[in-house]
Amino acid sequence: MCWGDYLNIFFFILGATVGSFLNVCIVRMPHEESIVHPRSHCIHCKKQLPWHDNIPFVSYLLLKGHCRFCGAKISPRYFLVELLTAIVFVVFYRYFGLTPVLPAYLTMTCGFIVATFIDFKHRIIPDEISVGGMIAGLGFSLLVPALHEVSYSAGPWGVIPAHLKSFGLSFLGALVGGGIIYAMGILGDFLFKKESMGGGDVKLMAMIGAFLGWKLAILTFFLSPIFGAVYGIIEKIRTKDSTIAYGPFLVTGAIMSLFCGDQLIGWIVRGYGLY
Repeated sequence: MCWGDYLNIFFFILGATVGSFLNVCIVRMPHEESIVHPRSHCIHCKKQLPWHDNIPFVSYLLLKGHCRFCGAKISPRYFLVELLTAIVFVVFYRYFGLTPVLPAYLTMTCGFIVATFIDFKHRIIPDEISVGGMIAGLGFSLLVPALHEVSYSAGPWGVIPAHLKSFGLSFLGALVGGGIIYAMGILGDFLFKKESMGGGDVKLMAMIGAFLGWKLAILTFFLSPIFGAVYGIIEKIRTKDSTIAYGPFLVTGAIMSLFCGDQLIGWIVRGYGLY
């Protein structure tokens, strides 16, 4: 095995371990419970889990998806989140490499995973994720100008203007991201005479803008309804309910913007003859 193979394995294991923690966040945050205390326990019988029942993937498979003590079924979501996070860590490592932007995008995407699963089940996005994520995006942007493709050599004063410019772009992205969906919510409230966009979605878009900047935040805004509309139609047919959790589709649009945003913007610009 080469060094790259070892790193792939390392990031897979790291991702699975982080995914185990994200499961704790997904379960406890909607109920405003501490994500630190008490230690992991069965949500049915409240028994504290020994360390060997907390090994990502392995414990779930060995226990056949049931609690060792009470036999209650363990949601397959635990396995899914660990697997998803492990895959995300490997994919992001292989795409971005061992660069300063890697920790930033992994932090952002971990927040996305928690927000997605909570929003689907509870129709809320905790401020710890959205507001905390926005602050993290601003902080990473200040420390890592490459996050907004700002050169370290920019400006007559060396690297300081580069960091400040990156922070400014992040701040602008948060304003544009949150502002554009807030404005859409006001318009939707006026047209449909009911709340059409939750405050959690506004703050999540501000987080997206803080990490990705204003251009990709706008692209995310326009991509998200494409995915949300398909799901909304299916849910309308299945449950007759026209209300959907919109956060997961903002996340989908943001991830697509992160990986394909420049190409999509270039295609749009060329298509409309704006170059």
